[in-house]
Amino acid sequence: MITLKVFTFNPFYENSYILSDESGECVIIDPGCHIPEEEQELVDYIQKNGLKPVKLLNTHCHVDHVFGNLFVSEIWKLGLIMHKLDVPVLDSFPKVCQMYGFEGKPQPEPAQFIEEGEQIKFGTTTLDILFTPGHSPGSVCFYSKADQLIISGDVLFQNSIGRTDLPGGNIDTLFDSIRKKLYVLPDEVKVYPGHGPHTSIGWEKRNNPFVQA
Repeated sequence: MITLKVFTFNPFYENSYILSDESGECVIIDPGCHIPEEEQELVDYIQKNGLKPVKLLNTHCHVDHVFGNLFVSEIWKLGLIMHKLDVPVLDSFPKVCQMYGFEGKPQPEPAQFIEEGEQIKFGTTTLDILFTPGHSPGSVCFYSKADQLIISGDVLFQNSIGRTDLPGGNIDTLFDSIRKKLYVLPDEVKVYPGHGPHTSIGWEKRNNPFVQA
C-alpha cells in the first residue's frame, strides 16, 4: 500500500510527491525544492521515516517541477527518469530561470526515457505510465491501480486544467489526454496534481468547467 507525502515548494506553489510502501523504498516525483530549507524538508522526511529513495521521476519538465532535480540526483545518486519529448523543455531551464530572475542550477542529464505502457516499480508497488501531452509535449501521469491514485502533474487540477500557452502546449491535445486517458479511469481514483488540492476522477468528470466527460 502506498504512503503518499506532498510538499508544496517554491514561489509557484508546486506539489512535490514522495511515494513509499511497506518495503521502505520510495520514489520522488517532481522535486520542486528551490531553497536550502525546502531541500532539508525533503531530507528530514526521508530520514525520519527510514526511506530509501530509488527513483527520480518527472511528470514534465517545466521549471517549477524540476528545481530540485539536481539536488535529489546528487544526494541519493539517482538518474532522472522522464519522457523524451520533454527534453527541449528541460533544456530551456536556464533560460526560463533567467526570465524569472531565479538561480538555475544545471539539470542532470536524463538517465532513462519512459513511454506509455511501461511501468515504474519500487518495493511492492507498480505505477503505470500514461502519456498525457497537451500541457507540455512529454507530460506523463503515474497511476497506481492497486491504490486507486494518480499523480497528474499539470494535466488535471481540481476544477481546472493545465495551461496550454507555454511552448509545446496544445489545448485540443490536452482535452484529448484528459478524456481518453484520465476520464476512463474509475470515478473513485484520487488525483494528486502539480498544484492545489487533490480531487477525484469522478468529481472532475461531473464538475470540471473546462473538460467534462
